[in-house]
Amino acid sequence: MSNTPHIQPSTSTQTCYHCGESCKDETLHFDEKSFCCAGCKLVYEVLSENDLCNYYDIADKPGTTQKETSKRDNRFDYLDDADIIRRLVDFQNDEETHITFNIPLIHCASCIWLLENLHKLNEGVVSGRVDFIKKKVQVKFKQQQVSLKELVRLLSKIGYEPSINLADADKKTVQVTDKKLIYKLAVAGFCFGNMMLFSLPEYFSEAELLGNGFKKTFNYLNVLLALPVFFYAATDYYRSAWISIRNKAVNMDVPIAIGIVTLFSYSLYDIFLLGNEGYMDTLGGLLFFLLIGKYYQQKTYDTLSFDRDYKSYFPIAVTKMIADREEVIPLVKLHVGDLIKVRNEELIPSDSILLEGDAHIDYSFVTGEEVPVVKKKGELIYAGGRQKGKAITLAVQKSPSQGYLTDLWNSEAFEKEKTKGLESLANSISGKFTFTVLFIALGALVFWAYQGQIALGVLSFTSVLIITCPCALAMSTPFTLGNTLRVLGQGKFYLKNAHAIEKLAKTDTVVFDKTGTLTSPSQAKVEYVGENLSYESKELIKALVSQSTHALSNRINTWLGDVKAVQLDEVEEISGKGLRSEYKLQKVKLGSAAFVGAKLENLPQGGNLVFFAIEGQVLGYFFIQSGLRNNVQAVVEEVGATRSVHLLSGDQDHERNNLQRIFGEKVKMSFNQSPKDKLQYIKSLNDHGASTLMVGDGLNDAGALQESHIGIAITDKVSNFSPASDAIMDASVLDKLPAFLQFAKTSRKIIKASFGLSFTYNTVGVFFAVQGLVSPVFCAILMPISSISVVVFTTLTTNYLAYKRGLKDQIF
Repeated sequence: MSNTPHIQPSTSTQTCYHCGESCKDETLHFDEKSFCCAGCKLVYEVLSENDLCNYYDIADKPGTTQKETSKRDNRFDYLDDADIIRRLVDFQNDEETHITFNIPLIHCASCIWLLENLHKLNEGVVSGRVDFIKKKVQVKFKQQQVSLKELVRLLSKIGYEPSINLADADKKTVQVTDKKLIYKLAVAGFCFGNMMLFSLPEYFSEAELLGNGFKKTFNYLNVLLALPVFFYAATDYYRSAWISIRNKAVNMDVPIAIGIVTLFSYSLYDIFLLGNEGYMDTLGGLLFFLLIGKYYQQKTYDTLSFDRDYKSYFPIAVTKMIADREEVIPLVKLHVGDLIKVRNEELIPSDSILLEGDAHIDYSFVTGEEVPVVKKKGELIYAGGRQKGKAITLAVQKSPSQGYLTDLWNSEAFEKEKTKGLESLANSISGKFTFTVLFIALGALVFWAYQGQIALGVLSFTSVLIITCPCALAMSTPFTLGNTLRVLGQGKFYLKNAHAIEKLAKTDTVVFDKTGTLTSPSQAKVEYVGENLSYESKELIKALVSQSTHALSNRINTWLGDVKAVQLDEVEEISGKGLRSEYKLQKVKLGSAAFVGAKLENLPQGGNLVFFAIEGQVLGYFFIQSGLRNNVQAVVEEVGATRSVHLLSGDQDHERNNLQRIFGEKVKMSFNQSPKDKLQYIKSLNDHGASTLMVGDGLNDAGALQESHIGIAITDKVSNFSPASDAIMDASVLDKLPAFLQFAKTSRKIIKASFGLSFTYNTVGVFFAVQGLVSPVFCAILMPISSISVVVFTTLTTNYLAYKRGLKDQIF
């Protein structure tokens, strides 16, 4: 067979295989298929050459017409400009570029499938990730193999040209509401109203007064009115059921679609062959009320849906430089041109130019690669990188985006293994539930047919399929978990996703880091012991501690007050040990006894010791009594009542006796723990079957937070952001941790209660439906009511219990 397309004038109403539009002007034949233009044919050729024609199987005519785009090929030349590329991309290093496109043409499952398989069309593409709701796709590609212009041209070639508008890049776009559901509802309502009018004599048993001719005429008119209902208004149910069956699954629309087809087919048989009135008015009412329920459910979900947009409350801020003064401000108040300071282990909040300091940027938050990249003065540093080493000064070049940082935090690269929870349980139950419903419906049909009452059997069959829709079962889990996320977020406890709630509820072992987690900088008492500190020594220590975000460094920094720091070329922070630098050709160290080489003799108990040494000579030490946070004793006791509690610390065990007296003998304590030791400790607990919750400050605890089943990063300063954690908790609400844990368990109980409510409703409904005591129209009215009742139940119960536990100020 020749691959050369054959062009002929379109003499019949042929439709394009790719986009589904009629071939009015000309028809191109290729591979025994018809296309309306060269563009649509080209898209098919591209997909066919790469074995991606499954695209056409997922949805019917999923493509968009290429008549206009196929004629213009130079419109992407501006994407060769380096300045334009820098403004558009989210991230770029020597190998990889990340960019997010807005693609309005995304409209179905086929679009998602094709855009997430871009790597099969071009080897330079690493991955594609679609956000269907926002009509966006994030593409990662290797710029050495494919340029941005080539990537955009590829997207345009397959029918998904991005909308690129630099002037409106930072403005919110207004989403256009899909009005198809409203149109279908209007058609169903019009047809149903007229069917009711034509069937009015039947309802009052006065049909014989019309005469046989009029009676048949009205029945035939009902058939005509049923055609747009059956072939247009019900198409969403057919499509959903068909896609489900093609994927070898059974969703909640399968029984509804079967019921609609059965009712329509039997009514045709009843009207044309038996001469009866049929059930077309019932079919019209069924679709009308089903679509009303669908529309109302959609509006209810929009109203009650939980807020998954972390931009409104994400706890991240930045240190802004104003003259010689530092000021911590919210990220939303940061503007292009502002100067910011980023310390060791802190996150770069926006694309910026390095002005001062040596930058060693860890981009593992973005790429998963942990090797730091060295940046020089004047170079661009992308948002999401983490500084390793001394503090650096940056000039903001691009408007910061909490949304971008949130996307990074939720990146699949950092997902822990997901365990089966209530969400997957609901999906599993829904499938089995649907098969059970089909079995019961068929049983009712066979039973009444055997009794000689076929009409009653059809009504029972249809009523069972409609009334037992498991929508309520499927909606209970996301609504409950969503409301729980929102309640916890309002309480300054920010979870990454809904899966974290279920893992939080299942924990049986809680591991607390001590320094910076159970202790509070505001409660600390600092005393210096040793040779008198000269003012120059204080300036030197100030310079060291100001480069660190460690809790003990912060306390010494506060103790030093307004002392001005000397200028140090480089400060190195060794995690879990201390700080070192060089000043006037002398080596300076500040940290643990082992780090500076101090002797452990005649040292005080009940606090942390931070030693100061110059050229190996220990001059003295800071004795820091780490005051515990308010109510922390009650927190540990309450958590320990139902869970095993462990305490880890990188400090010496000077405070062991004091802490054991406060927290009790049940709490297992381990000191002198390096970050690696903490990680191994958690791993050992997991290996012994524990379900671990790690609560740390997100700095030295990053590995342990990642190793635990769920990790919570406690933060006093909102700029101390840790991507390794599953949750971030404001330090001011640490005393609510037991309530948060209990509320996570409560949310599981609410979901199970809503399961019970849904099963009860369906059991009662089936009892009446199999007897033919309820009509399909009545079932269509009850079905959305049941779904809405479950949504209302889960929402009200979640809010009420949150209010009772003191997690909310009011129920609404």
